Amino acid sequence: MNNNKEIKIYGVRPLLEAINSGKSINKVIFKRNNSLNPNQKKIINILKENSIPFSFAPSEKFKKLHNKNHQGIIALISPIDIITIEQLISQTKDNKNHSIYVLLDGITDTRNFGAIIRTCAAFNINGIVISEDNSAPVNSDVIKTSAGGAFKVKIARVKNLKDAVYHLKTHDISVIGLSEKGEKIIYDYNLKKSIAIVLGSEDRGISKGIANLCDETINIPIQNIDSLNVSVAFSVIAYEAYKQRIF
Repeated sequence: MNNNKEIKIYGVRPLLEAINSGKSINKVIFKRNNSLNPNQKKIINILKENSIPFSFAPSEKFKKLHNKNHQGIIALISPIDIITIEQLISQTKDNKNHSIYVLLDGITDTRNFGAIIRTCAAFNINGIVISEDNSAPVNSDVIKTSAGGAFKVKIARVKNLKDAVYHLKTHDISVIGLSEKGEKIIYDYNLKKSIAIVLGSEDRGISKGIANLCDETINIPIQNIDSLNVSVAFSVIAYEAYKQRIF
């Protein structure tokens, strides 16, 4: 991903999340109508309060975006800040509270990536680790699918996911792989300790090299079908970890 490339986000909620998180917004573009609706007026007031420039564009400009849920709003922002694995751990590791990280091994579908980020935000996951060459880009589709979660969850990038595994282990963080062939059922596994959960690609699962480095593998018991979508499967384990730690 080119970190200097401007990103477009669409819709009211992602825009408000970006503003609330202090993200640098270059410009907001509204679909021109005969008159402003109450929602537009409210957002424009927020933009003025935050000194964010905005303009209006003809409806023809938005017709090209029929596949986006833009709600008549486009925001041009700087890309999401991507940090290093060292920064991620130093900024999130707390010896009093056990951390949870997510390693994405070949997750290339932007919708799955965005859904995973959204789940991370919902259950206070400390951060996500992706690789340079085998990951979906952090683009406008990911941000939209994350429902603003991309502004709340730290994302680190490494050249090779193995580097992240080794680094996490030096900090006494257990690395576990989520797989339908897992050795243990998630409900029988202690998710209260500091862990890093590895999620495999949509078609091949966790790569052999990464699987060999995992301390253990766990599975979700299901019926009637062979497997779950990766983002759905992650939601299950994220909630189970949350439940174990809270209740």
